[in-house]
Amino acid sequence: MKVDVDIMTPQELAEIAHLAGSADYLAPMAFGPQDGISKFGHDLAAWAPALLSADAEILPHKGGLDARSRDLQRNDGYVQWARNLHQDSIVGSMYTLNSKPLFKALGRSPEWAEEFQEEVETLFTLYAESPMKWIDAAGTNDFTSMLRLGVGVYFQGGEVLTTGEYSRSSQRDFRTMFQMVDCDRLTTPYTYLNDRNTRGGITHDKFGNPLFAHIKVAHPTDYLRLVGDQWWRTVPFRKPWGRQQVFFIREQQRIDQTRAVSDIVAGLKEIAITRRFRDVVLQNAVVSALYAATIESELPSQAVFEQLGANQGTAGAGVVGYAEEYLGAVASYAGASKNLMIDGARIPHLFPGTKLNLHAAGSPGGVGQDFEKSMLRYLSATLNVSYEELSRDFSDANYASMKGGIAITRRFMKSRKRMVVDNLANGMYRNWLEEAINNDKLTTFRKSEAPILYTNDYLNLMFDALANADWIGASEGMIDELKETQAAVLRLKTGLSTYEDELARQGKDWRRVIPQLGRERKLMIAEGVTVEEDNGVNAASGTPSEAEDPSPSKKKAAAQ
Repeated sequence: MKVDVDIMTPQELAEIAHLAGSADYLAPMAFGPQDGISKFGHDLAAWAPALLSADAEILPHKGGLDARSRDLQRNDGYVQWARNLHQDSIVGSMYTLNSKPLFKALGRSPEWAEEFQEEVETLFTLYAESPMKWIDAAGTNDFTSMLRLGVGVYFQGGEVLTTGEYSRSSQRDFRTMFQMVDCDRLTTPYTYLNDRNTRGGITHDKFGNPLFAHIKVAHPTDYLRLVGDQWWRTVPFRKPWGRQQVFFIREQQRIDQTRAVSDIVAGLKEIAITRRFRDVVLQNAVVSALYAATIESELPSQAVFEQLGANQGTAGAGVVGYAEEYLGAVASYAGASKNLMIDGARIPHLFPGTKLNLHAAGSPGGVGQDFEKSMLRYLSATLNVSYEELSRDFSDANYASMKGGIAITRRFMKSRKRMVVDNLANGMYRNWLEEAINNDKLTTFRKSEAPILYTNDYLNLMFDALANADWIGASEGMIDELKETQAAVLRLKTGLSTYEDELARQGKDWRRVIPQLGRERKLMIAEGVTVEEDNGVNAASGTPSEAEDPSPSKKKAAAQ
């Protein structure tokens, strides 16, 4: 019987559902052709994921997921290389401040902006990259090393936690410093377990704005310190005047998400299985290669029954006694046989009931084959890097495929740089800049001018304009230097790029490169050094070009 649901009343629909035994009976008919929600197909019948909030999905399982992610990073070479690749592709060997004050908002001139940029970049780099490690409260890392560590921690757990500290030591030029904190210590105290606004170690206001971070003094599993240090330090996210004190960075995937997990989580099963696959294949190859030949011995049943337990006391002792005597005889016979040689062509006459089996050396049949390649491609997608960079397998790559794969990787690294590393670096720079101004350390912006940075004693948009900055990280690198240099020259000639942008691609600061070029040219002129330019190849196209100043006869011939 055909049921026309468009003309049925809700009561009639409910009655039919009751007769059918389940309201789901009418779901495909009444609510559209959504095959994805079907519960009757054999392929989807067992697929019934729970509908949970973001925190309910993450918080109960975060510890276990983080532990597995770290275990993979410690014990899987590909995962460890992926972490290093993130650090090298985002931060590189030097993370450089490129100050960009919005001088128009501040009512200043471009000339003042240039002076301010040069001064704060010099002072901040001197402080942040000092061998004395002033920026690190633990005195272990400089600025670049802290950011590389932050990228690695984010790779493992999807979060970075740092606190801003202020030293009281009079031996420091700048007292601002930062303490990197293990995210495992960000937990909810027992006294806050019933607080509806505290989740994952963070207390929020009614809008979800973070107010306090509850940080354990020791790691929850640090058993050597369980007695005296298992208590929490509650740290406000901001000081009363707006200075940031807690830097907790994670990228939300859902609304109302307090904590996060690593990208590796999506491929934990596949990564673990791939590692196990490599182990099994390699072990099989090793075992197969251990023995070039084996000897198999068979004893007639009558002899077995005669030997078992005869004058041995027990059946087990009988077996042992028989084995010792029989194998000893085989060993003596084989050892005395001059014909039993693997390299020889003659077939020896073996002990009765004995067989000689020759084995080919084992080979790692699965490693490097299509199956592992497919798993590595899955792993590269999970870890957001190209297959060629992750596997270091360039055998099937050409320039176009390499350029396409690296472009995808660089696009991801650029967004990760913005979301994570620049966010952390900006927070550190802003705290340092506020101290530098209020302690009158700058000549281009004096302490007497500081009131414009506060509204009702709270940092305002003018401070944002003053502290605006870009960051120069890792070099993008080149696959074909000639082609990519030609492309850079064309972009500069056509006005599609600037020296600042092109040098930043190489991880360089144009404010340092251009003055250095000027100094080198002045010195070469003073020393009488002449650099001959090779005009044999056009820098833009790579094609041969004519001399710059052809002779009059050549010009006339060319005109004719």
